[in-house]
Amino acid sequence: MADKASVLQEKRGQALWITINRPDKRNAINGEVVAGIARGYRDAHDDPDIRVIVLTGTGDKAFCAGADLQHTGAAFAFDFSRPNVDYADLLRLAQNATKPSIARVNGACMAGGMGLLCMTDMAVAADHVRFGLPEVKVGVFPMQVLSLLQSIAPRRLVNEWALTGEPFDAQAALAAGLINHVAPAAELDAKVDWLVGRLTDKSPTAIRRGKYAMRAIASMSFDEAIAYTESQIALLAMTEDAKEGLKAFAEKRKPSWPGR
Repeated sequence: MADKASVLQEKRGQALWITINRPDKRNAINGEVVAGIARGYRDAHDDPDIRVIVLTGTGDKAFCAGADLQHTGAAFAFDFSRPNVDYADLLRLAQNATKPSIARVNGACMAGGMGLLCMTDMAVAADHVRFGLPEVKVGVFPMQVLSLLQSIAPRRLVNEWALTGEPFDAQAALAAGLINHVAPAAELDAKVDWLVGRLTDKSPTAIRRGKYAMRAIASMSFDEAIAYTESQIALLAMTEDAKEGLKAFAEKRKPSWPGR
């Protein structure tokens, strides 16, 4: 892939790294970035060797600073005949993903970048990272980001972040449940690799079906969710991975997952 590509892909073992590659623009989002990340998600799901997606940005200044406001007209030039927006479609794609994803937050994570953070399953951030929803400072609002953020962080904090536009640090993000781990910048990759390792040694079938079920029950009542999940566990028990996992446990050995 050419160096000037807005989004880079790299296979590292069983992980596909998707890297926003616009460091001169603080890895800001434009049409090419949205398309490139979406392509990465699809490629990861088409490749049976890939077990985890890692989403990050080039350099150490920014993970993603949000929409590219250098061309403000382009950032908010909507085709009002289309009911859907490409960025929103990317968030939909990520929510329907059946392979786990990790945000490697290497630098500033602002505005639309917060949406990219929220669309992943887990996140590891460098300790110097600043987060924020500064949209109100330029007369807009983090509308699409809120669709995911509202179910991740406490309501009072979401209110403050969105209504004041003030930034906050990695420790505040950790306390809010926005990220899973904070690491010194020099140890960021080691922590990401550790988390990747914790995923790739587990059953791919259990993770795939589990992510599907977690998505399905998110908007169900308890009665709907328990009825759905009691049938799901019965189906899962019939998979080859479940049979291998239980057999390996009984034989006190590490399982060798067929992935079926």
